[in-house]
Amino acid sequence: MFFETPGGTRLAYQDYGRGRPIVFIASWALSSDMWEYQIPFFVEQGFRCVALDRRGHGRSDRPSSGYDLNTSADDLAALLEHLDLSDVILVGHSVGGAEIARYLARHGEDRIARAAFISSTLPFLKLTDDNPEGLPEARLQATLKAFQTDRPKWFARQAQVWFATHLNEISPAAVEHTISQCLATSPWATAKLFEAAFHEDHRAGLREITIPALVVHGTADSSAMIAVTGRRTAKLIPGAIFKEYPTAGHGLYFTHKDQLNADLLDFITA
Repeated sequence: MFFETPGGTRLAYQDYGRGRPIVFIASWALSSDMWEYQIPFFVEQGFRCVALDRRGHGRSDRPSSGYDLNTSADDLAALLEHLDLSDVILVGHSVGGAEIARYLARHGEDRIARAAFISSTLPFLKLTDDNPEGLPEARLQATLKAFQTDRPKWFARQAQVWFATHLNEISPAAVEHTISQCLATSPWATAKLFEAAFHEDHRAGLREITIPALVVHGTADSSAMIAVTGRRTAKLIPGAIFKEYPTAGHGLYFTHKDQLNADLLDFITA
C-alpha cells in the first residue's frame, strides 16, 4: 500500500491485522520486510501491525532530498495521520529508533502510547566537547568513503558483525538476504541518512519523553556500541525499562527474535 506525503513523496507501507496498532520503523538501509519475524507474531496476538518503508528504502519513492531526521519524523507523522492511528506503540530499530525519538520531540505524544527503542543509534553519536562518549568525525568520513569506493564490499563485511556471536547459527542465505535488502536501498539515501543520523543530538528530546519506553540493546553490538548508545539512552528517558541481551549484536531482531518478541509483548501489555 502507498500514501503521499504533503510534499508529494509516495511512501510504501505494510498493514496487517486488526486491533491496537503497532507501527514498526526499520533500520537504516533495510526495508519494512526486516520485521518478518515480528509482524506475524503480533498479528496472532491480536494487534494491527503497520510497517513503513522510509523514502529511498523498499518500495518508496527515491527523491533527491529529505534524508534527515526531521523529514523522517514528518513522514512518520503523515503515515499516522493518513491511517488516523491513535494509542500507537512505536517500535524502531537502529536509525528507526532515532526517527521515533525525533517524532516524539517534533510532533508530541498525542497519538503515541508507548515506544520501544531496539539497538537504537541514540542519543548522540558524534564526538563533541560535551559528548566525550561520541565517535570522531573521521569515523563517519571513512564510512562514507567506503560507500563511494565499494558499497557492496562494505555491507558484506558489515554483515559478518551484524549478527555477532550468532553468525555460525544463521544460514548463509539469511546473511545474503540481509545484504541484498541493504544494497536494494538507494545509494544516495544510504549515504545521506547515515550522515544525518551521525550528527543528530537527541539528548534533550529523550529527557522530555513521558510515555512508557523500552530500550533493548545487545552487549556485542559493534554497529551501535552499547556504551555509546543503549545504556546512555536508557538513563536519559525518564522511567525507561532497559534490557541488555548478552552476546547479541545489532541484528538481534533476527538472532534473538523469540526473546525480543516476548519482551515487546510484556512491555506492550503491562
